[in-house]
Amino acid sequence: MSTFTTDDGTEIYFKDWGSGKPVLFSHGWPLDADMWEYQMEYLSSRGYRTIAFDRRGFGRSDQPWNGYDYDTFADDIAQLIQHLDLREVTLVGFSMGGGDVSRYIARHGSERVAGLVLLGAVTPLFGKKVDYPQGVDTAVFDGIKAGLLKDRAQFIADFAAPFYGTHQGQTVSDGVLTQTLNVALLASLKGTVDCVTAFSETDFRPDMAKIDVPTLVIHGDGDQIVPFETTGKQAAALIKGAELKVYAGAPHGFAVTHAQALNEDLLGFLNR
Repeated sequence: MSTFTTDDGTEIYFKDWGSGKPVLFSHGWPLDADMWEYQMEYLSSRGYRTIAFDRRGFGRSDQPWNGYDYDTFADDIAQLIQHLDLREVTLVGFSMGGGDVSRYIARHGSERVAGLVLLGAVTPLFGKKVDYPQGVDTAVFDGIKAGLLKDRAQFIADFAAPFYGTHQGQTVSDGVLTQTLNVALLASLKGTVDCVTAFSETDFRPDMAKIDVPTLVIHGDGDQIVPFETTGKQAAALIKGAELKVYAGAPHGFAVTHAQALNEDLLGFLNR
């Protein structure tokens, strides 16, 4: 397997397909790099080098007890970029992965970055705070963590319905549902729970002001997991010059339900 070891000794798995200008994908919770296989195949078949990694604690990467915070996630990305000596890389982050690619730019700068794509991302702020009352209530995240600690497998199986919008008329195959559960259960229970705290409490508003590369924000207005009005819409407004595309009726998991539209929009952004 292709892996590298971070400064704190964590081994991170990645896949590296094709050749050309690089595109680096950061996955959502509680998934891993496999969520990107159709985007990677599509872009690498059209002249791009695509790289996706398993976040620490997930997939085929190590499962350390600590380190499930966005500064560490951003540093892991920085070390992967250094390891592969990527330049003019376009960063693509889905859901919680939108946070770590944004934090990467804020923390490490954009010298090696050609562009940023935020897909259904938790930026600029997912959870409610005193100065952000429109965020999702803390009780929701407490319930997620309790559900994971009680019966993670069943919680994630049930989570697929709002994730893919199947209770709102979206259709995904039984195979996708099986794959989603299988991928999620590869992860560390500790990492899965700790990441809920990370993505619900981290405030990316200061990071948005530091993003100085061309940015595309895509979000579904039918997203029942990461509400568009308080995340994607706000991120696009806060990032200077960002382009916003709204997928009408699309759920959180639009990388599956709207895969062709997403593939074409990613290619269009890369070819701009």
